[in-house]
Amino acid sequence: MSGKPKISYFYDPDVGNFYYGQGHPMKPHRVRMTHNLLLHYGIYKEMEVFRPALASAEDMTKFHSDEYIEFLRLITPDNQHEHMRQLKRFNCAEDCPVFDGLFNFCQIYTGGSVGGAVRLNHKQTDTVVNWAGGLHHAKKNEASGFCYVNDIVLAILELLKVHQRVLYIDIDIHHGDGVEEAFYTTDRVMTVSFHKFGEYFPGTGHLQDVGQHRGKYYSVNVPLKDGIDDEAYVALFKPVMAKVMEMYQPDAVVFQSGADSLTGDRLGCFNLSIRGHGECLKYMQTFNVPLLVLGGGGYTIRNVARCWTYETGCLLGHDLENKLPVNDYSEYFGPTHELQIQPSNMENQNTPEYLQGILNKILENLSKIPPKPSVPFHDVPPDAIDQDAMRVKEDPDAKGGGAEAEAARRSDPRELEPEDGDVDEKPSRHDASMREDVDGDGEKKVKEEKVEGADAVKAELGDAADVEDPDAMDAEKGGEGDDAVADDGEGDAGGPGIMASDHGDQ
Repeated sequence: MSGKPKISYFYDPDVGNFYYGQGHPMKPHRVRMTHNLLLHYGIYKEMEVFRPALASAEDMTKFHSDEYIEFLRLITPDNQHEHMRQLKRFNCAEDCPVFDGLFNFCQIYTGGSVGGAVRLNHKQTDTVVNWAGGLHHAKKNEASGFCYVNDIVLAILELLKVHQRVLYIDIDIHHGDGVEEAFYTTDRVMTVSFHKFGEYFPGTGHLQDVGQHRGKYYSVNVPLKDGIDDEAYVALFKPVMAKVMEMYQPDAVVFQSGADSLTGDRLGCFNLSIRGHGECLKYMQTFNVPLLVLGGGGYTIRNVARCWTYETGCLLGHDLENKLPVNDYSEYFGPTHELQIQPSNMENQNTPEYLQGILNKILENLSKIPPKPSVPFHDVPPDAIDQDAMRVKEDPDAKGGGAEAEAARRSDPRELEPEDGDVDEKPSRHDASMREDVDGDGEKKVKEEKVEGADAVKAELGDAADVEDPDAMDAEKGGEGDDAVADDGEGDAGGPGIMASDHGDQ
């Protein structure tokens, strides 16, 4: 990669029309707001802009079970009362509701991520951006944490057709459990997640969760406490990722840029500015490796749009003007109407000693990774998505959904105005509470789920994912690093969801 990077940007104007339901924190409208800022800053002109081809049910079953995808395809708000057992089986309840157009929504965001991977495989671009993607909690056989289809796993499987090793990085405040689980037993994918840990959804991501079998030491977890700021976060991120790049030497990188790690997020408890958040993405860009950039969490939607706009500018080499241009959603960005946001004065509970202990342990584990093998690829499978189906958008005015679509959205009584629905107050917790895992069954379930997800990936990868060393299972769960991370009964399937457990310790 030399000179200015070539960037492909995937966006579907329909994505902002999907609605999880009144009071639900996840609002796909944030992607439309981001896109509108990119239009008014004028930087969309410097990217190749694509409308993603819709991912098919067959595409999705490269990872997910046939039964689960068939359920997503057929379930609607009108018929869901007839399928109560399946709703429970596939975890489509409060956090993951059934809403109008659910399967189409999954097709759009998944099509962007997999289609972007196809372009990277063909070396038609250096970087792909799909802010609608990044739904990292979805499991092989169930929805989880606002996520239904795991577009990240499917995109990584597509990249593995051409690339020997893929690195996944997750800076969402929640642990990237669905992706880690899928690749827990292979060395062809390394997952690195920086997240809040301790009485917090999804309850996984312990420092000592490092992978199993051939995948041992290829899962990296960076558990953090409330209030981490730019200086501490970046000072940890850069040495960890420098060592990862040195030891693992990936052929492609997937970067999940969840914006709920920003200060003031409706469901978050970190204290990052937009510049601090973006510094992580800018750092990974310096390695000049093919890069797939995805969205993820983010629930104070005005700040999500600010963040992803700024980071798109970073990928293009621009430090965007702080004064926001007049745009279709200017009322959301008052009173400052500025791109950057100020961190709060909340206490950083991550002491230097705590962070140094985490860094030392991670560097020690990474030093155990063997050198990258030299294995040529031969028969490359066909693309998951036909590139001819991806339409280049020529009309910039149509990209935001148009005035007609916006008028329809504003007239919808379900859509809350920013002053009512986009506030920094935390949603009330539900009655559900964390159950203590007295007999260890919760931990056992986590391992079983990881093996199940990994089996689906292994079936897709074939011989390349076969387990060579069954005795290399990481049985030592206790002992080391007790000071760094507290055990909170992770993996208890009966625990609360993402809305119920956030801020459980406040």
